[in-house]
Order: sequence, then C-alpha cells, then structure tokens
Amino acid sequence: MGIYDIIAARRTIRKFTQGRIGRDTLERLVDAARLAPSANNLQPLKYAIVDDEAKVASVFAAVHWAGYIAPAGDPAESERPTAFIVILVDTDITKGDPGLDIGAAAENLMLSASELGIGSCWMGAIDREKIRTILALPDRFVISTVVALGYSAESPVVEDEKGSIKYYKDGTGTLHVPKRKLRDVIVG
Repeated sequence: MGIYDIIAARRTIRKFTQGRIGRDTLERLVDAARLAPSANNLQPLKYAIVDDEAKVASVFAAVHWAGYIAPAGDPAESERPTAFIVILVDTDITKGDPGLDIGAAAENLMLSASELGIGSCWMGAIDREKIRTILALPDRFVISTVVALGYSAESPVVEDEKGSIKYYKDGTGTLHVPKRKLRDVIVG
C-alpha cells in the first residue's frame, strides 16, 4: 500500500481489540515521530510510551473521548486502547510553540501505526496534571497531546460533508466521518 492509500484509509479509531502491541513496535512508532520535520531542527519533542496495563488504565481515565458523540464514542472496557504515546515538549530545548513539530510528529506516528494495522486516536482533551502524576514527569516537560493505540475493532467510514462536519454513528454503530470536498478546500 502506498502512502496516499494509507493516508486515505487512516481514520481515528476509538474501539480496539485487546491485542497487545509489542514494545519494539511502539518504539518504531516513536522513531517515525522523531524523524518528522522540526523547526530550526531543534527537535524539542520527547515521547513517553505507556504500555504497562495499570498505567494504560490510569491514562485512559485522564482522557476524554469523541466530543460530538459522547458518551457513545467512549470505548467500552473491552474496547479500550492497549497503549498510549504521550508527546512532550522539552522546555530545556525550547520555550517557543512547537505546534508544527507536534503535528508532523503525531501524523508520522499515526500513519506508521496505520501501515502496521494499528488504530490510533490523537487526543488533546486530556487531564495533563493527572497524566504528569501518573508518569512522574519532571516539570520541564510540557504535555502536548496523547495518541491512543491498539488494534482496531471498528471500521469508520469517510464520506463527503453534506452540511455538517460532525462525525456520527449510524443505526448499526458504524462511525461516519464527513470530510469537506476537494473542490471546497482548493482556493483560487
């Protein structure tokens, strides 16, 4: 599968099988994130891999799922992610806003996961202080975002937007993700 096909097929996943992801695979995903472009090549991002079952459960309790369809978008206990990767900003390297770095790193991570058959959910609605405590992170690390990971137990459907960009579940529980049409995003 080529990169465009991986991009086109990747969707946010919120229901996972309980298959464990190997540590080597999680480190490979961090390596893909590490190789993303970085402004001034500062490389201020660090990554916390959370794959210990107890810590995964604790981090799960510190994240909020699927705002448009809550609580229907919350994974059931048997559908929760089996790992998280927390993206951190090391303030010993930069005090600036590495937002572009974070976006590029997260996308590299999620596309690499997708290529390996691993589903992901990029999350910003998180309790950062709770996560800091769970992971015993030093103050110099700013918690930017969390990527939930696991083998997918759902197959969301992408469709053209028809008046709303809000994702939704149909009567069968299938998640539909409206995307703006190509002709609506090209300007000029």
